[in-house]
Amino acid sequence: MHWVALLLAGVFEVVWATAMKQSAGFSRLWPSVLCIAGMLISIGLLSAAMRSLPLGTAYTVWTGVGAVGAFVAGIVFFGEQASVIRFVAAVLIVSGLVLMKIGDQV
Repeated sequence: MHWVALLLAGVFEVVWATAMKQSAGFSRLWPSVLCIAGMLISIGLLSAAMRSLPLGTAYTVWTGVGAVGAFVAGIVFFGEQASVIRFVAAVLIVSGLVLMKIGDQV
């Protein structure tokens, strides 16, 4: 269950980051509200996951899911560049997450 909470925390990190972009510097009400709610949910789920996961693993996975998710959201919703080098960077982030998980089991 702690892994589900952690992955959901990462998803909500993408939600709040995307809403922050839409809030135009917190000048638009509903995207700002969604951003703050997403932050609270994300941190709450991260906190719950950290009850049973190591700090390094939990934080790395949370930020990695958020980073890759924000990268994809930027391409899909905001028309950001989808270059080969950016995809390679995303693959490297995911590779680091996998290695962090494997490292917990060694």
